[in-house]
Amino acid sequence: MQILAYFIIVIYIIALIYITFYCLVQLNLLFYYKKYHWKNVQEKVVPSKDKDLPFVTIQLPIFNEMYVVERLIDNIVQFDYPKDKYEIHVLDDSTDETVAISQRKVNEYKAKGFNIKFFHRTDRKGYKAGALKEAMVHAKGDFIAIFDADFLPRPEFLRATIPYFKNKKIGVVQTRWEHINQEYSMLTRLQAMQLNVHFTVEQQGRKSANVLLQFNGTAGVWRKECIEDAGGWEADTLTEDLDLSYRAQLRGWEIMYLEKFGSPAELPAEMNGLKSQQFRWMKGGAENARKLLPTIWKSDLAFKKKMHATGHLLNSGVFVFVFIAGIFSVPMLFAMSFLGYSTAPFAVFLIGFASVLS
Repeated sequence: MQILAYFIIVIYIIALIYITFYCLVQLNLLFYYKKYHWKNVQEKVVPSKDKDLPFVTIQLPIFNEMYVVERLIDNIVQFDYPKDKYEIHVLDDSTDETVAISQRKVNEYKAKGFNIKFFHRTDRKGYKAGALKEAMVHAKGDFIAIFDADFLPRPEFLRATIPYFKNKKIGVVQTRWEHINQEYSMLTRLQAMQLNVHFTVEQQGRKSANVLLQFNGTAGVWRKECIEDAGGWEADTLTEDLDLSYRAQLRGWEIMYLEKFGSPAELPAEMNGLKSQQFRWMKGGAENARKLLPTIWKSDLAFKKKMHATGHLLNSGVFVFVFIAGIFSVPMLFAMSFLGYSTAPFAVFLIGFASVLS
């Protein structure tokens, strides 16, 4: 019985330590985010003349997006960028009517003189990561812009992002997500609030703190050389974007985050879509923690960067530890009493148990 009592206390303490660590990391990011805005930092970049603009490959990975694929392609061809300096690759792994719709749209714009190609896979090996990896051999651009089907990037997107690559250390430019259907329902408003915190406090905070950031899978541009140098897209985690981001930064590449330039997108309006998205993000984060943390801690990164990377990759675990702390709060008090310790100072943690029950 004594062993069980100590076991309960140890598990509870571990949960509290992790929750405290997570909160301290978030507070540190909030500090750096506020510091960035206190200084009113202005990102200065010299626009490129048309003749100096590089060739860009735009990749559109799609899977069963029959209701939005036409809107996406219609939007992309409106880019304010010389038509002879970009190509569009529609990477369609769909198994429904989306295939015919997207192929018809590609043929329509090809007839209008756009450099647009359609790629369809039937095996879906590696899912999105596999599609992006296989498409690399067809990409002629030195830079690769990626957009998911629910995004509607602004016409000036490439002109706003490409000039940052004049800095040879920049491997990725990531833009902030905006939400075109934020006011649709309480569900979309809550999602927008959570994502806005990520794209302000977390992403801008990490950039200001000079710690590791992430590419968010869409609405960003990669330097092709960076992708290749980091080992390319890998499909062994559900969040291939986070994986490649970290591997690239471990190779010395930097990520430029543009908080002041937004890329409009549509939020999942139904619970099933949200649950699927959150599952991918949570499980993918845990998979990347298992894959990357040993390498991160063996690297020559500064200690602060290692700590922030740990907090970032393990952030999905905070929900598990909050649940554990809540469930173990009452047994912990009984264990403390059994071992002869005063339980009065710990009674406040019953709030955790109440929160789990609610």
